Amino acid sequence: MAKPIYFYGIHAIEALLTYRPLDALSLFVQQGRESDSHVQAIITEAKDNGISIQPTQKDKLTQLCGSPQHQGLVLHARPLSFANEGLLDELVARDDCLLLVLDQITDAHNFGACLRTAVAMGVNAVICPKHHAASLTPTVAKVSVGAAEMMPIISVTNLARTLAQIKQAGVFVFGTALSDDAKPIHAADLTGKTALIMGSEGEGMRRLTTESCDELVYIPMSGNEHGNLQSL
Repeated sequence: MAKPIYFYGIHAIEALLTYRPLDALSLFVQQGRESDSHVQAIITEAKDNGISIQPTQKDKLTQLCGSPQHQGLVLHARPLSFANEGLLDELVARDDCLLLVLDQITDAHNFGACLRTAVAMGVNAVICPKHHAASLTPTVAKVSVGAAEMMPIISVTNLARTLAQIKQAGVFVFGTALSDDAKPIHAADLTGKTALIMGSEGEGMRRLTTESCDELVYIPMSGNEHGNLQSL
């Protein structure tokens, strides 16, 4: 069993208690913050699930989670796990399936921001490779403001093979790229079974990933002729 770790931040902890409360062990609360309405609600939720409450000094919370951005709460809990890639068969059977594919996103803050955006877009699942990709750390959970708990995040062994698999199931694959043959995303037909690929922070999509795309798109950014999702 994976070693418990320390999650931090109001939204990340709130989501963890909502979606997998049995994985939570102890809630550390900054002394003097108990009267805050958000903190109170989380304390109540934790108590209802039999989780111990530990009043703690602010500096100790920072030491526990390794960040001063804890907002007065740190939760000792089991880590979030990636979903099994076998789940894809069920997801691509849906007529309105929407997938976000992350090709080697290695920065935890970018990963968390992508997950936050994915939930806002109504994405059914996020797909990423097992290697050369960010892990599901407490930092990712904090930056995603709880989104990491709200949908499956599927880790796959071979991304190119997975893309071929979902295409055979009728999923149309868009890739984000800064190239002359990419069209603005608002001109693309995103209805039906759809997957959107974001490339890495520096290099964009890998060659095999690009070759798997049915169409390339970019997201226009203010002040630029072209822009795309990998700029997040």
